[in-house]
Amino acid sequence: MDPNDALQAMLQPVALKTIAFAPTSRYHGIKTATLESPDGTVIVYVRRRFLPQFDRLVLVQEYQVKQGDRLDNLAAQFIGDPEQFWRICDANTPMRPDELTETIGRRLRITLPEGVPGMPNG
Repeated sequence: MDPNDALQAMLQPVALKTIAFAPTSRYHGIKTATLESPDGTVIVYVRRRFLPQFDRLVLVQEYQVKQGDRLDNLAAQFIGDPEQFWRICDANTPMRPDELTETIGRRLRITLPEGVPGMPNG
C-alpha cells in the first residue's frame, strides 16, 4: 500500500467526528440535513431552529434601552460576549434584532439560556 494512500485514508472527514457549531452558537445541537439539487450537487443545510418559550427563560434582570445602545454591546455587558446577542433576542422575541434598541425606554429581559436554572439578581 502506498504510504500516501494510508495518510489520505486517515485524513478522511468521515473518520473524524466533527462538531458543526460551537457550544455557544445558537445552532449548537441542531442537526443538519442534505438536499440533492437537479444537477446532483449535494447541499448541506441546518434544520430549522425553534425559539425557546421566552416565559421559560429565567429572568436575571431587566434593562431599559438608552440612546445609542447596540445589541452587541448589551450582550457584551450582560452576557460577557457580544456574539451572544441572540440570547437577548430569544428572551424578547423581536421580528428584527435591531428593533430591540430602536425605542428609547424599552425594557429588555436579560435571561439565562434555556434549561439553565437560576435566581434573578435583586
